[in-house]
Amino acid sequence: MNQYGLHRKIRPVNRLDRDTTGIVIFAKNEYIQECLIKQMQLKALYKEYIAILEGTLDKNKGTIDAPISRKSGSIIERCIDKHGAKAISHYEVIESKNNLSLVKFILETGRTHQIRLHSKYIGHPIIGDTLYGHKSELISRQALHCNKISFTHPISKKKLELTSPIPNDMKLIF
Repeated sequence: MNQYGLHRKIRPVNRLDRDTTGIVIFAKNEYIQECLIKQMQLKALYKEYIAILEGTLDKNKGTIDAPISRKSGSIIERCIDKHGAKAISHYEVIESKNNLSLVKFILETGRTHQIRLHSKYIGHPIIGDTLYGHKSELISRQALHCNKISFTHPISKKKLELTSPIPNDMKLIF
């Protein structure tokens, strides 16, 4: 409750992992929230991320199709598991230098820790990711940023594209 006695419910549409930067969408009411969640389920809501990975990838473009489930005995960590939920990430290398790769990820599914775990799975964890990779002297968090989301506004039916510039701590690396 605020100073005027009004109650407001927070209605998140998407979420980001702790220490991941970028765009988070909140809906003003339950109807809009449900419409946007439905767009995510129908793959009509587009999400793009930028990450800095360890090493140089073998292919500049590809798809990672590796199912994800909760790691046994952990409430946080996930693992690749053939019996897990379908998880598909498309990636494209933007630039590689100094044994690092700046990579764009487009998610087809949206599993918890998907990009972080898929990056580890292909042998190139996100720098600074202490859960699925290694601590880094270059950055104090995982170098992962949601830089673009687009969707159709449920009322106006206009296509909206939201962008967020890469944060300075990642810019300093690339």
